[in-house]
Amino acid sequence: MNTDNWVQTWGAAPQAPDAGLGSLDGCPPFADVTLRQVVRVSGGGRHVRLRLTNEYGTGPLTIGAARVGLAAADGDVRRGSDRTVTFAGRPSVTVPAGAPMLSDPIDLPLAALDLLSISLYLPELVESVTCHDPSLDTGWLIAGNAVAGGIPPATAAPLPVRALISAVAVRPTAPGRAVVVLSDSLADGFGSTPDTHRSWPELLAERLIRRGGPAAYVVNQGISGNRLLNDGLGTAGLARFDRDVLATPGLGHVVVSLGHNDISISFAARDDESGDGFLAMFPGSPVTPADVIAGYLQLIARAHERGVRVHATTLTPDEGAEIHTPDGEKARQEVNEWIRTSGAFDSVWDFDAVWRDPARPGRIRDHLHAGDFLHGNDAGYQALADSVDLSLFA
Repeated sequence: MNTDNWVQTWGAAPQAPDAGLGSLDGCPPFADVTLRQVVRVSGGGRHVRLRLTNEYGTGPLTIGAARVGLAAADGDVRRGSDRTVTFAGRPSVTVPAGAPMLSDPIDLPLAALDLLSISLYLPELVESVTCHDPSLDTGWLIAGNAVAGGIPPATAAPLPVRALISAVAVRPTAPGRAVVVLSDSLADGFGSTPDTHRSWPELLAERLIRRGGPAAYVVNQGISGNRLLNDGLGTAGLARFDRDVLATPGLGHVVVSLGHNDISISFAARDDESGDGFLAMFPGSPVTPADVIAGYLQLIARAHERGVRVHATTLTPDEGAEIHTPDGEKARQEVNEWIRTSGAFDSVWDFDAVWRDPARPGRIRDHLHAGDFLHGNDAGYQALADSVDLSLFA
């Protein structure tokens, strides 16, 4: 593994602004404004590169100026770390509708788990903001060109989504490999404490970094509400797999933790088909366990063609959640049995066994869920991360 190659160290799967949880509703327009966002990288490196995204934009996106640096307290940038971001040597760029944009390499050494501050100045109105909804890291909308740093003023508005940034890559100081998690809200960190980096992929990254070795780069490509087979909250897993996973620089491992929403939505009580209820966010026909399994086999085949190992997590319990039904529970168990026994994946991570209550196997243990019987809390996500066998990442 050549250390001159790029390895992705952070990611946020792009979504259309109307294909998320609605966090942008009521947000001020993006025009003559600076977006300042903080991301925590996993593994470090000696140079950094940004991937900006206009992939769901309806028109060209103009970045008037951009800077990065190490994040300081209160939204400021650590003194001496501030760097100008350029594109083909220029300090501004126009990103075509439907396209991403890679920055030039930036001479900014990053240690593992460093907090990176990214500021983008948008001089013109952005009518369709490619984003990741929600963001669990505090961000700011600052009037005018504020890329040069400083604590955001009291007039700054909160930025509730991850906007226009989809990836951070580094040139590692030692050989590195990326572990990419394709998932839904389970990996997206829904239910964890904001600004604490307690999603299970981030906690797994901490374990891998403490252990040492090349697989210290964990990329979280979870989308809350995402499904494997149908669009809705984000593009379906099968459709976004090439962009969000296989195109990852330095890819070595894929973790498939997707399919729960396919099952639960398919078997949910259909009492709000008028289009006004929760299920209206999830178009497409109901699917069966066999459909989900066929989707898994497609992901495995496409990853193995690239020489990439594929790991799978079992589907976690949801009894007590509003979406739970007895038929859905039967289907979840059928999918889990196939994941455990088929031998199709290179390894199986039994998240169902980690979370389930021995007295009620269809329900998450009370101290591990976020109060909704569906998502983890900080302790729940820590238990998932702690259950992963690190020897799988030699």
